[in-house]
Amino acid sequence: MAAKKITLKSSDGEEFVVEELVAMESQTIRHMIEDDCAENGIPLPNVTSKILSKVIEYCKKHVDAVAASSAAAAAEGAAAAGASTKSADDELKKWDEDFVKVDQATLFDLILAANYLNIKGLLDLTCQTVADMIKGKTPEEIRKTFNIKNDFTPEEEEEVRRENQWAFE
Repeated sequence: MAAKKITLKSSDGEEFVVEELVAMESQTIRHMIEDDCAENGIPLPNVTSKILSKVIEYCKKHVDAVAASSAAAAAEGAAAAGASTKSADDELKKWDEDFVKVDQATLFDLILAANYLNIKGLLDLTCQTVADMIKGKTPEEIRKTFNIKNDFTPEEEEEVRRENQWAFE
């Protein structure tokens, strides 16, 4: 039996035909499907085709990984499946790390899309990537990384540092 297909329409008019299971990684799309709003395709006005194709790639990889791990568990029995599941998890983790090696604009667009589409795994992954970019950096380094202009006067900056001293201890 062929898997049911869903058409997703990006903000720039491109259509993507994906398996329903892949589309349902998004809670937003899942609710539209459950409410019978997917007959003529699902418009996604907040997501460009460039970002939607990346989101679909992520969802497909994760759906396939879960399916492969379930199949391995069924075929090998519970004891042997533990080892293969661990290596599959490591492989998926590595894939995720490579997936978010993109330019900042794409990363931020992925965060917005993951939030809009309510894809928790992708939102967690992309936000963690930004958190890792900030971790251990001084405010000046963070400003440089994200191209943020410092609009504090030296006095204001000193006051903020004093008020938040506890965070630097």
